[in-house]
Amino acid sequence: MEWIILTGMSGAGKTKALNTLEDLGYSCVDNLPPKLLPTLAEIRRGATSPATVVVDARSLDGLYDLWDALDALRNMGVTYKILFLDADNSTLVRRYKETRRSHPMADLSDATIEVAIERERDALRPLFDRADYHINTTGILPYQLKSRLTSLLSRRGAVRTMWIHCMSFGFKHGTPADADLIFDVRCLPNPFYVDTLRNLTGLDEPVERYVLEFDSAKQLLRRLEELLAYWVSLFNEEGRAQLTIAVGCTGGRHRSVVFAKELGDALSALGHSVNISHRDIDRSQ
Repeated sequence: MEWIILTGMSGAGKTKALNTLEDLGYSCVDNLPPKLLPTLAEIRRGATSPATVVVDARSLDGLYDLWDALDALRNMGVTYKILFLDADNSTLVRRYKETRRSHPMADLSDATIEVAIERERDALRPLFDRADYHINTTGILPYQLKSRLTSLLSRRGAVRTMWIHCMSFGFKHGTPADADLIFDVRCLPNPFYVDTLRNLTGLDEPVERYVLEFDSAKQLLRRLEELLAYWVSLFNEEGRAQLTIAVGCTGGRHRSVVFAKELGDALSALGHSVNISHRDIDRSQ
């Protein structure tokens, strides 16, 4: 069974992620000193459930032992993937101010939250660089994070060969920080200016029909499907673990939703593991 090493920035959603993984059948251990990873693997010999271990800035001193411990896991026949949760600095600052919790690295020298976040980011850079999966939680809600994790990991704990996340968003709410490919469909006619469609979304059939009735939209969709079919195959051959494709329109409720769904369905029909989400579909206009 493949383990998940869950790590990332404090305030990026690791507690929510750990709860989700526990619901998916993982045995979860929070804040384990990295040098104890081989001991845990020995204890779990013969276990049928996969494990998730949280390693983060709370174990800062132990991070120096992490790479030797991970090598030991490999030698014991334990395979693992590193999942890194991140968010932009302003989001992390806001979350800490809302919860009024102290940052684990602020205690080192009475640093401000901003300074503590930068120190943590520097300390975790090697983990970020070696991570197999990155999820940026800036601008997404807890249920959206849960949906992504559920799609990424099967109940048996097997990690898919390459996970594709196809998402819609609104440019006026900011571009997704973790997007690998971004496509802009603001060039297409906007259903927002049709009175009967304004309060609907791209998941509603009248909006989908309107968006795709134009020749420009049909041709753009066809060409994007052809491009992604080839592009994704190259990423897959290269051994890429994760690919995030983002489609944006103005508000993220109409055109981008239609295109993200269509592109996601097309990639899924080609046999890829695809999760489709709509970041801004529930935002007020």
